[in-house]
Formats: sequence, structure tokens, C-alpha cells
Amino acid sequence: MEFAGVYHRTSEQMSYPLDDDRLIINLKTGYDVKQVFIHYGDPFEAGILGGNEKWSGKRDEIVYKKRLSHQIWWTTTLTPMYKRCKYFFELHTEDSIWYYFEDGFLTEEQFHMEGRILQCFIVPWMNPSDINITPKWVNDTIWYQIFPDRFCNGTPQNNTDDITPWRDHGSVTNYEKFGGNLEGIRSKLEYLQNLGITGIYLNPIMEAESNHKYDTTDYTKIDPSFGDTDTMKSLCIEAHKKGIYVMVDAVFNHCGRKFMPWLDVLKNGKSSKYADWFMVENWDDIAKRGDTRDKRYYTFAFTDGMPKLNTNNNEVTEYFCKICEDWIREFDIDGIRFDVGNEVSHRFLKKIREHLKAIKPDIYLLGEIWHDATQWLQGDEYDSVMNYPLLSGIHDFFLDKTMKKHEFEYMVNRCYTMYMQQSNNVLFNLLDSHDTERLMNRCNDLDKFYQQLAILFTLPGSPCIYYGTEIAMEGAHDPDCRRCMPWSEIGSSENVEKIATMKSLIMLRRNEKMCRSPHFHFPDNYDNDRCVEYIKIDEYGNSMEVLINASENPIKINSGKEILFSRNFDREILGANGTLIRRI
Repeated sequence: MEFAGVYHRTSEQMSYPLDDDRLIINLKTGYDVKQVFIHYGDPFEAGILGGNEKWSGKRDEIVYKKRLSHQIWWTTTLTPMYKRCKYFFELHTEDSIWYYFEDGFLTEEQFHMEGRILQCFIVPWMNPSDINITPKWVNDTIWYQIFPDRFCNGTPQNNTDDITPWRDHGSVTNYEKFGGNLEGIRSKLEYLQNLGITGIYLNPIMEAESNHKYDTTDYTKIDPSFGDTDTMKSLCIEAHKKGIYVMVDAVFNHCGRKFMPWLDVLKNGKSSKYADWFMVENWDDIAKRGDTRDKRYYTFAFTDGMPKLNTNNNEVTEYFCKICEDWIREFDIDGIRFDVGNEVSHRFLKKIREHLKAIKPDIYLLGEIWHDATQWLQGDEYDSVMNYPLLSGIHDFFLDKTMKKHEFEYMVNRCYTMYMQQSNNVLFNLLDSHDTERLMNRCNDLDKFYQQLAILFTLPGSPCIYYGTEIAMEGAHDPDCRRCMPWSEIGSSENVEKIATMKSLIMLRRNEKMCRSPHFHFPDNYDNDRCVEYIKIDEYGNSMEVLINASENPIKINSGKEILFSRNFDREILGANGTLIRRI
């Protein structure tokens, strides 16, 4: 047996309670393992631990599995009667049987050796306060990300001299302000409701110098170019009336150079009462401008205008707990997205979660993390993260024509075996954002564009489209991905057709529980290396097939039931770059 391929631990996403009653247990093995059984039961079933008990447990086969690139992920759900569980694994290869315990592997003979102390895996108690609980409403939400300055100007009559005229076409820079504001967003809520959107994620709206607002000047004030407290209140009230949740951006890793505590530090140096609010190493050069590779003080990346906040400091934690509390109490926001969410301290996040969940238990706390975020998703920090690994994997599959469908399967399975199911259910799935090249720029082809969106809307989590994606807006890397929304052309026949296609995918997601279900598998029914097929199954046993023909050859499709969405499909033939979603 490939012993190095076998791995399990009684923590993180390998062994955890899904709720008060159910315990999920996962195991990784190599491909040489053909069958897995779990022996499990209550630790005290045969007596007190350390006594003369002979514990055996119940034996069940683990039948559910996912294929990874070099391993198999086996998963089962147990319901321990007394909320405790003791277990070990029985592994079958073609020609051998091994028993896997916490301290390693035993042969059949060793396993049955009289007097041997078997070091089983133990889940001592499923404490309710330790269970990872995520807000259920998020799985049902269709997000729409808005970069406020470029979405809609609702008060053009108030434009000041520093506002650049709205530009329906062409590139933009980080030095232009186009006048998009909260009133503009409020005026388009009906448009978003008609599109099927049920959640809006706003890039920063607090007072800042730049057009992107990630250099906060005052966390207590709406940026005047966007509106004021009353405008934000009206936006949130009207959004909620239309069944639309509101999530705001929290920039707590760093601030702007005109944030009052930073100005005080620049003025008073080490003697400032805010000296420990930041991470300064060279007080003599703190006023020096230019990038911060010299480590005089730490910043976001090396941007001197974004000094890094010390989230290890209790005063900083208390300050931002109060800021978030005020956002909830004043605006009744539903979610907070934490910018640079992997650099703020774990201690900070634990405290802010406890504080905010006590005020609004179902608030959605989302971290911006571009890599494996396991350590932030244990149930005491973020609810979930932006699913950039999925974005990257989908992009690479469509870019690299040498990749086969099984590699797509491995990628998707990797994304959904990194975390607990609770976090998977509310993953923030996206294909582009204000930080990336736009999806249409990467595809440069509407068929491939809709193939990727079909994947987005049928995988577990919570899908998000970036403003303008409904009309396949183009835009290169930051800042070009932040172009103005071309409202003057929204009613063109071409855009009306694109919006209708997007709406059909959105409503499919909203109407079919199979789309939102965490249960999926990849069969292999078609002899084409670039035809991705996966089956989604809901809790009632209803099934849906998703077929993505990423090859250049048409494929004859097996008979099925009702077609839910299709492109380049003619009765039995799925054309090159075609998409088919149907009941089976």
C-alpha cells in the first residue's frame, strides 16, 4: 500500500461536526486503495478508557469519494448517539488489508494481537459552541459586485470640477473620478431586482482620497463623493424591501495617509498615543515618501500611502469592532468583506466575530484570501472566503487546451475538499472582480464566456457577477477592469439579449435546488477529453447534468429530460464550446 498517500487528522476539514448531531469524517488515500471501511462507536461503549475494555465498534463501508490529482478523498457522515466518537479505518488494496490508527498502520495479525493498545482516532465531544455555523441565506444569494465610482451617477447635476465626464467606452485610470455614487446604485435597484440579483457587494464607501477608496481617511463617514449617512440608509432600506442583501468592504489591514491616527503619528512620532496602532521600524524616516521596501514602516504591499494597521493592538480591535457595530446598527448591513483578509491577526478576527455575531447572528463575514484559507475557516473567524482558487482553476482549464476533463474534476474537487461543508455552502464564487482582468477579456468569445458562467451558477457556494458582466463588459487588468457602466447602451438589442441570457442562468440558480446543492460527482459518459460532465443532486434525489464541451469537436449527447439551459445544442449534438444543463 502507498502509506504516504494516506492521511487523516481529527481536526479542520478532516473531522468535524456539521451540526449538533452529524459528524463528517474524511480520509485521503492513494489510488491503490480500492475500498475503505470505518469502525466507529462511543469511546466508553466497552468501559472506561484505560481499563480492561475490549472496544470494537460498528463497521460501515465509506462509499462516497472524490478524485484528486494524486489521491482519493473518502467521506462519510456519522450520527454519534452520545456526541462522542472513537474510530479507525480498514483499508483494502488489490492484495492486502491494513488498519489505520492515529499512530499508524497495522497488519491483520498486529490488529488482532492480544493485549495491543489500539490508538484510535477520538472526537471527544461535539460541543455546540465549537460547531462552525455559517449564515444559511448566503447559499441562496446571487451577488452583484459594484465599484461605486464607475457604476452609476445618480446626481449628475451636482458634479464638481474634478468629475470626469461619464465614459461609456474605453480605458480608465486610477486618477479619474466619474461621479458614480450611492444614489446611482439606489436608482438601479429595480434593474438589479429584475436581473434576479439578491445581494450587492459594495467596494469601499467610507471617506478616502482615491477613487477606489481602499485608502480610508475616516471609517465613520460615508465618502462625500458617494453621498452621506442618509443616502446609505435609504439604499439599504430600499434594497431590503426588494429582497436584496447588502455587503460592504472593510479595509482594516491598512488605512490611508490622512487617517487621523496616522497623521498624529507623523506629527508626534514615538510619543503619539497611536504609535502602536501601526507597524513602524524606523521612526527617523517615517515622513519619507516612496515605496516601503526599506521597511521604515509596513504597508499594504509597498504602497507608502497605505500604512499597515496593527491588528494585534487591543485599541485597534476595539475601534474596528465599534466601526462594524455602527455599520450594523445604522445601516442594517448583512455582510462584511474583509480586504486583505489574510494579513489581519487571527486574534483580531476572533474578537470581531464574537462581537458582531452577538449583535447580528446571521451577518456574513467574508475574507479576501486568494489561497488555501483553512486556518481562517474553523468557525471562529470568517464564515467563508472569496473562492479565487476556483476562479484560477476554471480560467486555466479554458486557457490550456492540453488539460483534460479529469484535470478539471481534480481542480473542482480540490476546491471543495479544502474546507468544511458549512464554509463550502457559502463560498463567494466569482470569475472576475475589481482586482482581475474581466471575464470577457479572458474569453474573447461569448460561447466560452457563458460556459464559465454556467459552471459558476451550478457549483456549491454563492455566485457573484461583477457589474457589467451581464452585458459581457470588457476590461483588462486593474485599473481597466473598473470601466464605467455604459447605461446609455443598456437597451441595445445586443445587450438586451445578453441580459436575458444572464437572467436565465440566475433564475436557474434561484429556482433549482440542485444548483445550490453541495452534492456532485463526475461520471465519464462521453469519449471526449475536453467534455466536462458533472451531476448535481439535491436532498430529494433530483438530478441535473451539466455538460461543457470545451473541445473543438461536436459531441453526440445521450437522451435526457427537460433542458434547463443550452448554447450550441441541436437536439442530440452539443457543438464546439457548447453548454447543456438538463434534468436527468
